[in-house]
Amino acid sequence: MREWPAVSIVVPILNEEQHLREAVAQLLAQEYDGSLEVVLALGPSSDATDEIAGELAEGDARIQLVANPSGATPAGLNLAIAASSADIIVRCDGHALLPADYVRIAVETLERTGADNVGGIMAAAGVTDFEQAVARAMTTALGVGGAPFHIGGQEGEAPTVYLGVFRRSALERVGGYDESMVRAQDWEMNHRIRDSGGIVWFTPALRVVYRPRPTVSALARQYRQYGQWRRVVMRRHPETRRFPGSMRYLAPPAMVAAVTAGTVAGVVGVAIGSRWLLAGFLAPAGYAAALTAGGAVLGRGLPIRAHAELPVVYAVMHWSWGIGFVTGPREH
Repeated sequence: MREWPAVSIVVPILNEEQHLREAVAQLLAQEYDGSLEVVLALGPSSDATDEIAGELAEGDARIQLVANPSGATPAGLNLAIAASSADIIVRCDGHALLPADYVRIAVETLERTGADNVGGIMAAAGVTDFEQAVARAMTTALGVGGAPFHIGGQEGEAPTVYLGVFRRSALERVGGYDESMVRAQDWEMNHRIRDSGGIVWFTPALRVVYRPRPTVSALARQYRQYGQWRRVVMRRHPETRRFPGSMRYLAPPAMVAAVTAGTVAGVVGVAIGSRWLLAGFLAPAGYAAALTAGGAVLGRGLPIRAHAELPVVYAVMHWSWGIGFVTGPREH
């Protein structure tokens, strides 16, 4: 019989009354023979999240609560890590549902590979028609590019992974999460781990169910922030522009520029009667056609309404990311 290392699961929480009970139940149901604790960092929620978290903590001594006054994800993660005790840190969030074998597989992978962080696939799964359309978009290259943690791939070293299971020593070596990063804090953290000589390892054996945003406005806000903060990462770490796959981050802003320029040229062409400028309408028309065709093919198997909404979801994700990237904060 082997001795399994202790594990601490850290979870930043904000307005998660809908998913918190289910998420924590999944954490406590891990089929893992080592000791396990769950540290919830509670932000200033406006719903019943704190009350639910209090009930959960009263019912299980393995749950610990810490206050996260700012509500920011990286600050909550750092506070939860500081309050935890194990040498292996499992990063989770209130939208994620960990399968029962997640911790065991992650620990085995850490030990087998010598990595500092291991993670797997962000397996988006929706409930409503709109959420199912978002989930499909988040697991296809047309929606999010070819990142393995979105669409799958072979096991091996990777620039980043979803969530992550870390050695505490690696987190301490790089100084924890950068609390100035509202979004993209995982990508930025993994870059610093790799830059310090550590290994970030992707394995498709780890699949985490992720609940997508339920409305167009919430999805647009999420992807606008993704674009904004991915640009911050590029400014702060210019060398990341040369990484394999980095060009996919530039595709949405390039699309925004091309479609906008083409539309403006076409409108001017109509106004002054220029056939050359009218050709600008080919850019928005081509983009719309690509989304329609892509949605028709990639939406197979979805409910009828979700299938019909898929092109709209793609457009919201692309435009929000692209506009966010273009308008990202210059100094941070």
